Amino acid sequence: MVPLSVLDLSPIIKGSNAAEALGNTLDLAQHAECWGYQRYWLAEHHNMPGIASAATAIVIGHVAAGTSTIRVGAGGIMLPNHSPLVIAEQFGTLESLFPGRIDLGLGRAPGSDQITAQALRRNLALAAEHFPQDVMELIHYFKSDDAEPGAPKPVIQAVPGTGLEVPVWILGSSLFGAQLAAHLGLPYAFASHFAPTQLMQAIDIYRNTFKPSEHLAKPHVMLGFNVFAADTTTEAHYLASSMQQAFINLRKGQHGQLLPPIKNFTDTLNAAEQGILDQALMCSTIGTYDTIAEDLRAFVKLTSADELMLTSQVFDHQARLRSYEITASAFL
Repeated sequence: MVPLSVLDLSPIIKGSNAAEALGNTLDLAQHAECWGYQRYWLAEHHNMPGIASAATAIVIGHVAAGTSTIRVGAGGIMLPNHSPLVIAEQFGTLESLFPGRIDLGLGRAPGSDQITAQALRRNLALAAEHFPQDVMELIHYFKSDDAEPGAPKPVIQAVPGTGLEVPVWILGSSLFGAQLAAHLGLPYAFASHFAPTQLMQAIDIYRNTFKPSEHLAKPHVMLGFNVFAADTTTEAHYLASSMQQAFINLRKGQHGQLLPPIKNFTDTLNAAEQGILDQALMCSTIGTYDTIAEDLRAFVKLTSADELMLTSQVFDHQARLRSYEITASAFL
């Protein structure tokens, strides 16, 4: 059995606001917990009018407080935006509040544009270059401070954080993350739900060069996948059009709230726009119970994924809930 998890960007739909988006996030997490999903991850993006999860650690606390068993985490924290010590303290605090339920996924991208990155008070080029060292520094803060008798304690400690078991994941959409995760012996999550081009090559590199560590004995791969499930095929394609509009607008540099679905949206696209969707949404399924089950099983067979992280960017909240419910029923 391959576990299913949820990736949520807390989408702010057209005409709504962040408060409603965050309320929907908690509601979806509570349902996902009941339906058997293993993890509920939130992502860090900045200066994005359609995403409410910018303060990711705070939203994780919001979700964890409203659920009881599902693991809650970051998919991910964009480490170039932050001091490793601050992230260790934040996730040490979350682990102290919700022991055994917190995950920390780390990404190298800024999750924003260059101007926004500067507003975050980080040197983007330098921070990205130092990503491997920052990951190791962050992991070091979680290590126990128990030392040899008489040995000096570390000068800097993460409090809370030191000695806590917070699983660290490496996230990526290229080969760099696969190489780093393999070298450090960490679990690896690939963003195939929006950047599938190097998927199979990244998996091969990670598995073939993996070095067992104190964190992980053997490779563990989680892959992103888009799901748009409904009770009819027509409705599923209708729901998917909100995400399709978002991808095309994003490629044009247009950031906005999640738009309402449009009937027969793909019929209105030119060849270039259709090409964008065909490439970006290669790892996706749109349809009813049987289609969802068949496509997910085929993807797992192709990739030998250890876990799937599903995203379902649907405009109507009730339809979004139904998409995840059908998917759990079909696959789990």
